[in-house]
Amino acid sequence: MQDKTKFYINGAWVVPHSADTLQVINPSTEEVVATITLGDAVDLDSAVTAATNAAVEWSQTSVDTRRELLQKLLDIYKARMAEMGQVISGEMGAPISLAQTAQAGAGFGHLRQTIKALESFSFEVEVPKKEGVDHVFYEPVGVVGLITPWNWPMNQVMLKVAPALAAGCVVVLKPSELAPLSSMLLADMIHEAGFPSGVFNLVNGDGAGVGSGLSRHPDVHAISFTGSTRAGRLIMSAASETVKPVCLELGGKGANLIFADADEKAVSRGVRQCFLNSGQSCNAPTRMLVEASIYDSAVEQAVAMASKTTVGQSSEEGRHIGPVASEAQFNKIQELIQKGIDEGANLKIGGVGRPDGVDRGYFVKPTVFADVTPDMTIFKEEIFGPVLSIVPFNDEDHAIRLANDTPYGLTNYVQTSDSDRAKRLARQLRSGMVEVNGELLSPATPFGGVGLSGIGREGGVWGLEEFLYPKAVSGI
Repeated sequence: MQDKTKFYINGAWVVPHSADTLQVINPSTEEVVATITLGDAVDLDSAVTAATNAAVEWSQTSVDTRRELLQKLLDIYKARMAEMGQVISGEMGAPISLAQTAQAGAGFGHLRQTIKALESFSFEVEVPKKEGVDHVFYEPVGVVGLITPWNWPMNQVMLKVAPALAAGCVVVLKPSELAPLSSMLLADMIHEAGFPSGVFNLVNGDGAGVGSGLSRHPDVHAISFTGSTRAGRLIMSAASETVKPVCLELGGKGANLIFADADEKAVSRGVRQCFLNSGQSCNAPTRMLVEASIYDSAVEQAVAMASKTTVGQSSEEGRHIGPVASEAQFNKIQELIQKGIDEGANLKIGGVGRPDGVDRGYFVKPTVFADVTPDMTIFKEEIFGPVLSIVPFNDEDHAIRLANDTPYGLTNYVQTSDSDRAKRLARQLRSGMVEVNGELLSPATPFGGVGLSGIGREGGVWGLEEFLYPKAVSGI
């Protein structure tokens, strides 16, 4: 078991003031892999003070200096990416093949994309007027609090840390207490890259403690949070006390609209996307809406694909899915599967309990429900597990109504060979993102949603802008 009880503050690993510890559990084995400290107000104040003391000097560094340091970090990250994958796999249960490619690779990709965005971003623009021009300077917000989840640790951490540093902000990061080890490894990399003391700080803790404290701290100038909608509401409320801006990337209940003219792989592709990362993705297409004329066939294909989806240890190579990240998450998923059964959804495969032959670890059966209706809980609530709900629709208008019948609005999916229809749907679906026919969005595009899926955008130039404010200047 690893001792990870220190915090990274002011350029060094320091002994915390708090004595409250928490065990990090490997969700495949239910064994303890590390012990961390849950910080208190004194620890948080130390980190914020360190960031505050570094803020002015870091904000005045040149873009070239910040880019060079980020490039050093990128080189170090690339050299240690396999190590990062191992850490992620052990802390949150992603199968090692997924952890070392998509999971660790997402952090690398977002860091690389931030460097590209920084190279072309204009921190000073001219606004023409009747006589001469005014200027707009993009200034760093200052001290930013970053609060990140456990499901895609480096994806979400790097979407925040990289653009914040690139913008000239100083950072206090609170990673998820369920999966903090990957962020602690990143802190080592940032230290190795040579970032000045106080520019990046890490304090572990839970939402009620460090998370809430960051959100309401008077010397923290902005908050960027990814996690549940419930927690997002609490963070927004806490941040309102000091009227600081917030960027919230919250839950989702994505609809995957499959029309009769979709390609032959549309259903199987949708099932794989739903089950990816054991269903623990906010942008997962968990509601499969299928045109009535191909509905029965689609259900058969989905069940066949689910039956081929194997479940196994996160330490094993392969394309299987691993456990969900925690006992609490496992129990929540079990309750929602049972609720689907109780409310009359047609359970086609999977169901409650662990997979056959598994008696340890937070493993969930790949589950498919058919004949789901909008009044059912599994149609409405984010499950965050490998559970797919299939719903028939009659025509395009009906499909749009079903897709938009949710308070969430993160990612929707469209499968059709009719490009005009795809464009119409992309305009009418209420979400921050739409993926068509399996074509993945670039990391240079804005990531974020509407409604209960949050406010603000991450990625590309939009990610930089979240950590900058425009200052209008005349007469120069």
